[in-house]
Amino acid sequence: MRSRRNDGGMKRRVLPGLILALISLPLLAGLAGTIGPAFGYLPALGGNRLTIAPFERLAAQPHLLQSALVGLATGLVTTGVSLALVALFTAAYAGTRMFSRVQHLVSPLLAVPHAAAAFGLAFLIAPSGLAMRLVSPELTGYLSPPDWLVPGDTFGLSMMAGLIVKEIPFLFLVTLAALPQTELAQARRLATSLGYGRVRGFLIATWPLVYRQIRLPVFAVLAYAGSVVDVAMILGPDLPAPLAVRIAGWMADPDLQMRFLASAAALLQLGLTLAAMLVWRAIEIAGALLLRRMSISGLRCADDRLIRGMACAAMGVSALLVILGLVVLLVWSFAGLWPFPALSPQVLTLKAWMRVLPQIAVPLATTMALAGISAVIALMLAIGLLWRTDLRSTGLLQSMLYLPLVVPQLSFLFGLQILSLTLGFGTSFPLLLFVHLIFVLPYVVLSLSDPWHAFDRRFETIAAGFGKSPWQTLLHIRLPMLMRACLTAFAVGFAVSAGLYLPTLLIGAGRIVTITTEAVALSSGGDRRTIGVYALLQTIIPFAGFAIASLMPQLLFRHRRAMRI
Repeated sequence: MRSRRNDGGMKRRVLPGLILALISLPLLAGLAGTIGPAFGYLPALGGNRLTIAPFERLAAQPHLLQSALVGLATGLVTTGVSLALVALFTAAYAGTRMFSRVQHLVSPLLAVPHAAAAFGLAFLIAPSGLAMRLVSPELTGYLSPPDWLVPGDTFGLSMMAGLIVKEIPFLFLVTLAALPQTELAQARRLATSLGYGRVRGFLIATWPLVYRQIRLPVFAVLAYAGSVVDVAMILGPDLPAPLAVRIAGWMADPDLQMRFLASAAALLQLGLTLAAMLVWRAIEIAGALLLRRMSISGLRCADDRLIRGMACAAMGVSALLVILGLVVLLVWSFAGLWPFPALSPQVLTLKAWMRVLPQIAVPLATTMALAGISAVIALMLAIGLLWRTDLRSTGLLQSMLYLPLVVPQLSFLFGLQILSLTLGFGTSFPLLLFVHLIFVLPYVVLSLSDPWHAFDRRFETIAAGFGKSPWQTLLHIRLPMLMRACLTAFAVGFAVSAGLYLPTLLIGAGRIVTITTEAVALSSGGDRRTIGVYALLQTIIPFAGFAIASLMPQLLFRHRRAMRI
């Protein structure tokens, strides 16, 4: 009996151990491959001894401090504003009909890639964009676009805005997943009975419990926003560019000696991310003290209609900006002559689509293959992981699983690229697929975890009473009943893979191209029609994944009334 129990325990530890190795070993190897060249050690390029010369060369780069501070401020501001808006809106409307309406409005925006949303915002706020056309020349007097540095402003405000409107849907959805783990209704009734308004009562009684569950995703947003490359190339400043963009440029430099400088800068980026996390930790402590003061101050703030209205308006505006951006991209993709300040094109044409479509067969096929295969593998691994372990009680595994989202991509992808070339792997589709899987798996597990743990275990007990094995119960009971959740997790993984830019650029080495890499490459050009076509294609791909996830259960369960929604 004891040996069988030990065998069962061993089997339960094998898959989590394999997944832990899948996540941690490439990350650690990539960090090692970055640290060596950062200190001058890369024998393939003649670096045979340790030196701090790369850091000295990095320190001599012009405007390095400004580039670093822009990235640091972007991470902190983006995370703080996004989380504050989500927290206030949830506090004001959780459990109401308005909350459900905004949920249905914001949730689909998770499928919009960051680059596509950035392009849409750029077309809205540019001097010749839709916003200026709406008020010109009647209110501004402009008959030609003004000479404004937007997007691309020195402080990165446009970049922050683009990241905020994209991170709000993500933080909103992880908050939705965390709400069922709290006694929201009881806490709200208790706060109301004590005279607290909806917002103040929620922040004091419920928000600390919610934040404890979404802390890792918040740190993932902090790390991503502070080291993002594609959005920074589209909306960020140029002179000087954010540090992440400069690192990507040094990595792609034909002079191989720039690899040492790029590695040193990648370690600086890692240090900036750690500094941002320390600052965020200080903000957490200050926030906890503020909530404690709020709870003992005696102030109830029963009339919080102004705060609730502002929170609802902010959520609506953020969603509207993304939607309007996509509409503008659509119009530009069909636009012929569209002079400023005309509100609409004089001619609609298919020329841009006819010019682009013959060129996108290979990038489109590569994008679909990478996204589809990585999402399927990630879903299978996530099912096995959740079946074998309880992530909520396994803190180490959960932390390691989300580590690729918390560590800046630049800090280990460059090292992974160098190591793969040193070991003779070269550029290949399987290697790129493996790297995509590292980033897709955490999102798939995050999407599937809550529905999996919410499953009624009594169904399994009944199946066991009929003599069904755990494997049969999984295949014939749990998975069919969780089909909708599994397909949604697949769609999330599909969307994540389709939108990956930096991993595809570095590991693909420019020889494996996707719709995303092609779209971002066009950001330096001035042809808005071509950009509109590529950005729309980049958006349609993940939306197709979510459409499949929504329609397939309707087909599978068309003869089962209780399984249809």
